[in-house]
Amino acid sequence: MAQKDLLGKAGEELAAQFLEDAGYTVLDRNWHCRHGEIDLIVCDGAETAFVEVKTRRSVAYGHPFEAISAAKMGRMRRLAALWCEVHPGAPAIRLDAIAIIWPRDAAPSIEHLKGVH
Repeated sequence: MAQKDLLGKAGEELAAQFLEDAGYTVLDRNWHCRHGEIDLIVCDGAETAFVEVKTRRSVAYGHPFEAISAAKMGRMRRLAALWCEVHPGAPAIRLDAIAIIWPRDAAPSIEHLKGVH
């Protein structure tokens, strides 16, 4: 597995733990269908959040949030609708994003944006 893939996997694991520590319940990890994949799906009280996680070693090539394009958000909305079809009765939904900056020789920093569009 490539280093960037290992970093991404570790970032998703860290994000899941971060959300669980904040009181969220993880419903699904790396849920996929033929149209794409959602990194994390979590329950936050009365809402289901579909979470895109971006992990980088630094901001040398831009902040991780900058890697989440309008096209990616549109795909997430479609995937969230498909997940809801498979899981009827899910509470209200929202799209979230988590950015992790994880330098090789330092502790990671995590930012969580709720309700991104």
